[in-house]
Amino acid sequence: MAGALIIGVGPGVGRAVAHRFARAGLPVALVARTDRSDLAPPGARTLALTADVTDEDALRAALDRATAAFGVPEVVVYNAALIRPDRIGELPAEGQLRAWSVNVLGALTAAAHLAPAMADHGGGSFLVTGGMPEPKPEYVSLSLGKAAVRTLVTLLDQTYGAAGVHAASVTIDGPVAPGTPFDPEIIAEHYWRLHTQPRAEWRHEVVHGTGTGGTAR
Repeated sequence: MAGALIIGVGPGVGRAVAHRFARAGLPVALVARTDRSDLAPPGARTLALTADVTDEDALRAALDRATAAFGVPEVVVYNAALIRPDRIGELPAEGQLRAWSVNVLGALTAAAHLAPAMADHGGGSFLVTGGMPEPKPEYVSLSLGKAAVRTLVTLLDQTYGAAGVHAASVTIDGPVAPGTPFDPEIIAEHYWRLHTQPRAEWRHEVVHGTGTGGTAR
């Protein structure tokens, strides 16, 4: 049975998304930079894998292990991000490249590795955790990265949408925290709704902000 593959699993959105798909009966593979088997949904078929998303070979190897265990994924969620404040000129080029590698290139590597097989198997969903719907001068590297993954979603739709791969992003416009309007359990529902949307109703971005409840674009 094809399952869900969550890349960038932490105690917030990554964990909540993994648990949401597991509740629907999907086996779940979790990829994180360190072992996060403690975040696996209890009682579900799970596989915890470790890979740094900036290491192309390691990431591809982890994706292959997940595919070998559960088949070509039905849904992929790229949730890895390097979030830190930096203004123009504050972060050296090496730091900007490191942020770009996490925020953008890891998503591109995952998409290039999995989307063709998903298309060949009739489709699926490739969902990316977005943010920064408007650039913020105090978060230069993150603003640039989130703009880039929004473009990546468009490119994936142009390339694989006709073959049934639903590319979309969940743009989170605020700090994730339990018990707030940005509770990860609330946000996780956006991923499920995007994944289960009929093709005629596909949306390619949902913006979760204070009081929006998720605005589709």
